[in-house]
Amino acid sequence: MHELDHYIYPHRVLHWLVALAALLSLASGLTLGFLGYERTLALVGNTLTNLLYTSHKTLGVTILLLMTLRIITRIAFVVPDHDPPLNAFERIVSTSVHHLLYVGLVVMPLLGWAATATGGFPVEFFHWHLPGLLGKHEALSETLFMWHERVGWALVVLITLHVAGALFHWRIKRDNVMKRMSLFD
Repeated sequence: MHELDHYIYPHRVLHWLVALAALLSLASGLTLGFLGYERTLALVGNTLTNLLYTSHKTLGVTILLLMTLRIITRIAFVVPDHDPPLNAFERIVSTSVHHLLYVGLVVMPLLGWAATATGGFPVEFFHWHLPGLLGKHEALSETLFMWHERVGWALVVLITLHVAGALFHWRIKRDNVMKRMSLFD
């Protein structure tokens, strides 16, 4: 494979790490969102409930860190051309979905961080407590959590579109789009 046929290897690794972290974060967030604190506590107990919340927050901070590195590698290195080129519709949809994913994957953890801090809860990364950056403000926390949830649902839609597009190129068009992000040369 020619070196300009795919993204640089660190960017490909970051893509798949973000994908894994985002799926785990969405799964834990949806679970916590549907059950709420009290029902989660009743179902799995205090230790697992705390672990679920801490894991969700840790995944959010991890996504923010990984996305920062992704943005740096995206800016610093050549983006491979599509071979064969995408048609106008595919190019517009692909570019839109990718840009919205980048924005969502940065905004989502920032909203969660701010919502957590303004709710008076610890912002955790593994067992470290990070600065809240904002003081306690319950009404603001509720609004931020509402937007955190909305961005989460938007990410579910965008990830679904992204995966559907990848599958379309891999199984139907059988072009080289999937090779651009493959971990295996």
